[in-house]
Amino acid sequence: METPEVLISRERIAERVNELATRIDADYDGIAELVLIGVLKGSFMFLSDLARALTIPHRIEFIAVSSYGDEESIHSGAVRLIMDVRHAIEGKHVIVVEDIVDTGHTISYLLRLLAARQPASIKTITLLRKPDRAEVDVPVDYLGFDIPDVWVVGYGLDYAERHRTLPDICEIEPVS
Repeated sequence: METPEVLISRERIAERVNELATRIDADYDGIAELVLIGVLKGSFMFLSDLARALTIPHRIEFIAVSSYGDEESIHSGAVRLIMDVRHAIEGKHVIVVEDIVDTGHTISYLLRLLAARQPASIKTITLLRKPDRAEVDVPVDYLGFDIPDVWVVGYGLDYAERHRTLPDICEIEPVS
């Protein structure tokens, strides 16, 4: 695998995270507490920086999902819950924090799952979105960056569990 090429610099990421936090602070001004639900593993760096940039009261939860293992269900968008949030979200204001939205299947599944738990509100934030890969129309309330349909790593995103800790979003050519 070649050396990853920087697509979005760490400086631009930090700037955008602060812009998003400012918008969220304004949108949720006056609420008792916001619940940020990070989708593991990819969102952990984005969630960490976002949480530190917020000034409104908030708490953090994690959830993990996976596509089923066989090729047919991966392409059908089948998703399963691996790890659930630990505390009830009923009556709470919730933001689901994703690293990347491409087909939309994962975020669609999560929104249905979490909405059934009757939060006061539920919104989404994603660092990256690939509009050309969308198969499901899903709301993205707060968006970091739209990117082309390329494989990206860094800032929490990986390829085969590698490159997650790169500070920039980098484009790679995956090995076939």
